[in-house]
Formats: sequence, C-alpha cells, structure tokens
Amino acid sequence: MKPDISVVIPTYKRTELLLRCLQALTDQTIEKMSYEVIVVSDGPDMKTQQAVQSWKEGTGLNVSFHHLEDKRGPAAARNRGWQHAQGGLIAFTDDDCIPDAHWLASFAAAYQGEDQVVLSGKVIVPLPQVPTDFELNTSHLETAEFITANCACTRAALLKTGGFDERFAQAWREDSDFQFRVILEAIPLRKVDAATVVHPVRPAQWGVSIYEQRKGMYNALLYKKFPDLYETRIGSRAPWNYYAMIFCFIAGVYGLFAGSTFLLITGFGCWLLLVGEFAARRLRNTSRSLEHVSEMLATSALIPFLSVYWQLYGAWKYRVLFI
Repeated sequence: MKPDISVVIPTYKRTELLLRCLQALTDQTIEKMSYEVIVVSDGPDMKTQQAVQSWKEGTGLNVSFHHLEDKRGPAAARNRGWQHAQGGLIAFTDDDCIPDAHWLASFAAAYQGEDQVVLSGKVIVPLPQVPTDFELNTSHLETAEFITANCACTRAALLKTGGFDERFAQAWREDSDFQFRVILEAIPLRKVDAATVVHPVRPAQWGVSIYEQRKGMYNALLYKKFPDLYETRIGSRAPWNYYAMIFCFIAGVYGLFAGSTFLLITGFGCWLLLVGEFAARRLRNTSRSLEHVSEMLATSALIPFLSVYWQLYGAWKYRVLFI
C-alpha cells in the first residue's frame, strides 16, 4: 500500500542525532502504514546505513536509506529523497530535529488535497537561561518565515519549482531559495503552527562563528537569483562596522610600516574600540563565562575580515554586484 505521507531526512555521519529523530517519527500518532521515512546520507556512510536497517527491523517503521555518491550538501540530499518518495505529501525535517508526536497528523489535517501546496510548520529552539552567542543565533530559527527543517510539499509543487537548488552546498539559504520560487510560482504557502518540531542546539566547538562565515557566499547567490525578494525579506550584508574595522586595521598596519605614529595609534585604537563594541553587543544577554567572553573577543576581531571576504568571494563566484 502506498503511504499517504513521505518524510525526507538529509543526514551525514550524525547517527545518534538521526536515531533520536527516528524515535520521534516512530512515535507519531498516525498509523505507521500511512507514512514512510526516507533517510538520505550526503555521501556514503555505512554506520548510519546499518543503524537505519536495525531501526527498521526493530520497530517496524517504514524507513529506507539512500546515499549520494559524494558530499554535495543537504539540498542535493533532499532532492534525492523526494525523488524516491511515494507519498502524496512530502514532509522534510533534519536529523537534529525532534518532531512532535502530532507532527504528521497536523500536516495531514491541514492538507486539503490541493495539487500544489506548501505547508510550513513551527520550530521551537530550547535555550538555557543564559545562552551562548551561538545558541542565541540558532534560536532565530523560531522566527524564520520558512525553513526546510519543518515543511511539507506536494510532489507537483516540488516539480514546478524544480526542488532544491544544489548550488547551495551548505545548510544556508537553500530554504529561502525554495520559498522564493514558491512565491514567484504563485504556489499557496500556508503556516501550520500545530505541526511542531523541536530543534535543540547542538554543542559547538570553540570559535564556531568563524567557520560559520563561509556560508555568507550563498547570500550573493540568493541575491543574484531574487534581488527584490532578498532585499525585502532578508537584506543581510556585511554591516558598516565590519568595513570600518577592516579600514582602521589597515590604517594601523600602514602607519606601522610607514613610520606614522598618528596612523598607528589612531588606526589600531579605533579598531580596538570597534572590536570591543562588537564583542559587547554579542555578549549582551549571553553567557559571561570566561571561556565565552574570550571566544567573543577573539572571534569579534576575526569575523569582519572573514565575513567580508566570503561575501566578496560569493559576489565574484556568482558574478553579481553584492557589497
């Protein structure tokens, strides 16, 4: 019997998180025969494949495993997943999410049999009383207009939009790209607050914000494709103080090598003031532990350079004026 709903989960070498997600999907309130789960690994992953098979045998969940031949990102993994889906409605979540027990039932109740429709659920990000900067940034998922960690679409809607743009090779802006194509194709997009997933914040390595800057190049790609929608709904660019910090630092370096005491003191002095102000803003309403404070000071000095670099790299790569 063909399932009514297919659930697609992109993953890559995060077996424990995936199994937690599969447990939540096993506990759904609708009949197990009415839905299937399709796990797609972003590259070969024998450990996860074996875990999925064991889960299927142990729980009876209708779950299958597929993998990409090489690592190409979650957008490509989602495409592989929905192309194998048999359900009339195709839901998406991520391996680090925990769908509510009524998640699929809520989407099924909201779906009115339309040929083309996209449904968007609600995301909850639990935070400690005093979060870190990374945890606070992750919590912005709760207010995002549309994210692929919690949505459902008909196959016709996916076919009309072309699915997910695989040029977005990281988990960044590929959901907005899909949302913008849904808007331009005039496909109905409805919010279903009852369809809830919890998105716990994963433990992050020290300096995680430095590595996150690479994602900024995909802002340029999204802007190139949808300049008007990007400006009205996102508008994110490297802020003015990033350029100011870079300018002041360069002035200080020039003063050092040119023998100009004025430029040396003024340049580095202004740079330190701007870095301090940036770090203080990031520490507002976040943890004041010694480790976190030191991380904010160090990364606040580096982020402007990396953010501007990746933004300009994206502008060059995708041949678009994006400053």
